[in-house]
Amino acid sequence: MKRIRFTPLFFRRIHKWVGLILGIQFILWSISGAMMAIIDMEDVRAQPPVIEHPIVTGGLIEPDQIGLEDSIDSFRLHMSEGRPIYQLAGNGVVRLFDATTGDSIVVDEALVRQRAALINGATIRSVSLLDAPNLEAREFDGPMWRVDFNDAENTSAYFAADTGHLLIARGDGWRLWDFFWMLHNMDYVNRTSFNHPLIIAVAFGVLFLSGTGFYLLFKSFTRRDFKWLKRSMSKQSKSPAPTSG
Repeated sequence: MKRIRFTPLFFRRIHKWVGLILGIQFILWSISGAMMAIIDMEDVRAQPPVIEHPIVTGGLIEPDQIGLEDSIDSFRLHMSEGRPIYQLAGNGVVRLFDATTGDSIVVDEALVRQRAALINGATIRSVSLLDAPNLEAREFDGPMWRVDFNDAENTSAYFAADTGHLLIARGDGWRLWDFFWMLHNMDYVNRTSFNHPLIIAVAFGVLFLSGTGFYLLFKSFTRRDFKWLKRSMSKQSKSPAPTSG
């Protein structure tokens, strides 16, 4: 087995290839950072307006008249589509009821389309039920409805599958920013964290690159490079000292 010799040539070869790989990443960092600074954050953060309705308190049935057999952990009254709704949660399940009739409300495609029309006047291109969040709605958990609009931003709105509440809306401006964010933090899977193995490996690669670079720089000097310094010091030592007048 051939023995590895840790010579300047050995480190120079590794330094060259590591420098090439990390150099590409440095370019991506520079481009992505510049693009994130250029993109208007108002377009990235833009969200559809939330329509607030005053809570109707008259004509409501008592919650115990709904006839639920399961225990209730939380209870909420809110307005949606101009009608009061009871939102009851128990045993990990959320159920909705019309607060005036007690009828059960199912969060289906028709209801989601109705709520989506209230936040965006554009034509709805498609509605789909997601079993799990995608990258655009990664801050949330559980199944959700996705509504795609035929507008200038190709907006997609996400509604919780159990409550029908609007979770988030994303457009092309956000998608462009998120792409450059992915390049910048090198999290190509989840796009959420700087603390992952790939970027840690790159950090150690940069440390290796700087260390070997300093080593090779030191090794590139010879005694001939310092002759001018010796001559300069010799001339200074031979020059006569100034006399006092």
